[in-house]
Amino acid sequence: MNKNFYITTPIYYPSAKPHMGHAYSSIIADFFARFKRIDGFNVHFLTGTDEHGLKIQRSAEKKNIEPLLFCDEISETFRNLSSKLNLTNTDFIRTTEDRHKKSVQHLWSELEKSGDIYLSKYSGWYSVSDEAYYNEDEIDEIDGEKIAKSSKSKVEWIEEESFFFKLSKWQNSLLDYYEKNPDFISPESRKNEVISFVKSGLKDLSVSRKSFSWGIKVPNNNEHIIYVWLDALTNYISALNYPDKNNDLYKEFWPATIHLIGKDILRFHAIYWPAFLMAANLPLPKKVYGHGWILSENEKMSKSKGNILDPLEIIENYGLDPLRYYLIKEVSFGNDGNISQERLEDCINSDLANNYGNLCQRVTAFASKNCDEKIPKDIEFNKDDKNILENYEKNLQTIREKIDNQDINFYINFIVNCLFDANKYFNDQEPWKKKDNKKRLNTIVYTTLEIVRKITYLLYPIIPSSSLKALKIFNLKESDINLSSISNHIYLKQGNKLNKVGILFKKIEKEND
Repeated sequence: MNKNFYITTPIYYPSAKPHMGHAYSSIIADFFARFKRIDGFNVHFLTGTDEHGLKIQRSAEKKNIEPLLFCDEISETFRNLSSKLNLTNTDFIRTTEDRHKKSVQHLWSELEKSGDIYLSKYSGWYSVSDEAYYNEDEIDEIDGEKIAKSSKSKVEWIEEESFFFKLSKWQNSLLDYYEKNPDFISPESRKNEVISFVKSGLKDLSVSRKSFSWGIKVPNNNEHIIYVWLDALTNYISALNYPDKNNDLYKEFWPATIHLIGKDILRFHAIYWPAFLMAANLPLPKKVYGHGWILSENEKMSKSKGNILDPLEIIENYGLDPLRYYLIKEVSFGNDGNISQERLEDCINSDLANNYGNLCQRVTAFASKNCDEKIPKDIEFNKDDKNILENYEKNLQTIREKIDNQDINFYINFIVNCLFDANKYFNDQEPWKKKDNKKRLNTIVYTTLEIVRKITYLLYPIIPSSSLKALKIFNLKESDINLSSISNHIYLKQGNKLNKVGILFKKIEKEND
């Protein structure tokens, strides 16, 4: 079994500051990366910034600074966001780096060699905001202004000499690939959208521009700049040192396990990118997953609407782990999710403070008082103990399968149910009434502590900092976390000292409480 796992976020377009949509993609990718690491995988996790194109050039001109200086400043805010979100990315790529330019120009040359690029003239609708071309049937007119139906972004008519990629040539190959690889595009609804679009007929794609200068030059041609999406998509292999196919990174991690993206850029990843790779005779990624949007008052966040939610403000007010937990639990993965301060506070109070934090403190305090601040010795599991412990073992393989199918909803629901069962078990077993039966008291305490450990291991990919704080109860470190060990019901060493930890999550005092 291949134990290499390569996950990518979209590379973010640094024309403005990061918002909640960027944070969501990154947190979800980090969740998968952390899960795979604790399950013994060698993980490569890539994020970064997409820094070329007309939008960037115009933004820099407005500020009267060089485009690279503009990109340096904004890219740094995204690099800082990675740190603020406690991401475990192993690389951060910028499309202005030399390693990337080299890869893009090599890929272009491969597409030329295969006969897939030709020079012609482009005329059509172009959105600077989306850096995307639109057909006539994808355009609306509102108040005398032409806009793209899907993104609501303004489009402008462009006519210029351009190199084209023979996208139409790959239509049948793409449809054949989708059919033979039914898991290539997820979720199912997105796959159906893509197939429908491809079946409606693909037109050749303009892949160069002459009207601006901020980008990677077409090899042996100083007049043309490579289209920003051909440039940007190549980041997934330029980060692996393509075109050096003998490089260890490339050999170990390409094809990517999963490209995690927002649904608005699905077409680029599920149609253009595989077509470029096919034409260059390179392997295709194993999966493209187009997740939903994070909405603000039921609308997609955008700078123009002024409804951007700042993840850094929420982290400042509530903490990072509560935000991570909330986004993973409350947004049904694959669908759009609406952010609500009230639901965030309910999540913190109910799930994190009451069900998890209170359980950790309650059982630790009881053990400290009744078991000499140690993990109890002299235990003997009965049927009730075995039933609750074996639930983890029985579901371990299912958990792995669900994660491989990006079923985060199953994962989080499993944890929530485990927390409910753990609290119920401790209440129902009433160890405080077993002081005349020391073996039974010890067994109840040991079982509950072991459940806390298992749940904390499962929570680690979601709320890493809080999980590590909870594991201090047992003197366990990050390097000790191993998913397989949740099948071991006597993992905790009997007689070892227990530590008290402070409050893991403070309850939010609500006005109507």
